[in-house]
Amino acid sequence: MIVLVWLALPFVLVDYTLYRITQAGVFAIAIVGMNLLIGLSGQLSIGHSAFFALGAYATALASNDGGMSVYLALPLAGLICFVCGFLFGWPALRLGSIHLLLATWGLAIATPQLLRSSYLEQWTGGVSGIYLERPDVPFDLPISSDQWWHLVTLVAVLILFPIARNLINSRTGRALRSIRDHPQAATATGINLPLYKTLIFGVSALYAGIAGGMTGLLTDFVAPDTYGVFFAMILLAGAVTSGLSGIWTALFGGLLIEFLPDVAAFATTEIAFPAAAYGALLIIMIYFMPSGLAGLLQRWRVGRVDQLTGDRRGLSLPPRRPPI
Repeated sequence: MIVLVWLALPFVLVDYTLYRITQAGVFAIAIVGMNLLIGLSGQLSIGHSAFFALGAYATALASNDGGMSVYLALPLAGLICFVCGFLFGWPALRLGSIHLLLATWGLAIATPQLLRSSYLEQWTGGVSGIYLERPDVPFDLPISSDQWWHLVTLVAVLILFPIARNLINSRTGRALRSIRDHPQAATATGINLPLYKTLIFGVSALYAGIAGGMTGLLTDFVAPDTYGVFFAMILLAGAVTSGLSGIWTALFGGLLIEFLPDVAAFATTEIAFPAAAYGALLIIMIYFMPSGLAGLLQRWRVGRVDQLTGDRRGLSLPPRRPPI
């Protein structure tokens, strides 16, 4: 159903609204990466804006200076972010949860400063940033550039989301859950904690890097101030409200990141306090959905099953056999 709706949107929305929906889908890719790191392995991070920025700049440099097709530059940016995330995560394993959180916060603070540094200005463009040029729609298709990149984002979602789902349900996912819940027991059973925790940190950074590269292409521009600490906190808010255990619910988090500021601004047209309304809306959502949309849907499904089971018992039918 989600895929069908996504396919229909280019033909019913104007380009600007379609662009914003596409941007929400790109944010959802980064949120899935955060869900794998925080929800699956239990590692806290508020520094994914750094990997988001690294993916955007890597895509820009590969396509502008390297002459590489953007369709190859995006996976390359993801690979670079995977390596950087792995290397950052390895020494961070010696830190506790709070110290790791502070380390990633420091990464989020330092990255914009490094990008605008005069030493890197020849590559990053300094405070002026870098302009990108999206390639033309291939095969002379009768659609606009925004419509084409909406479909490209759909392809990326259909590739990356199932990979994340399969990872969660795989042996690696079970190992990461055991590390999250009982690290001492996981070590006793022979699970290599440093390897698994650094690998998932790298995978999470890969998702953020691909999302960063796609955002740069959608906006045709990357600049250091776009990827500050506030953006890192917004990504975290999108992950929490969508549910750290969810995959497809990350689309809700992406929509939240993209459209909640508009809702807050509309709600405060008379008093001009959009930031206060934005914070209040987030607080309300966290209060009523402490486990995010994924948790809310899970509770609804459990309640629905209990209701159906009760109905069956009321009809004196044998209860359903539990799954083996």
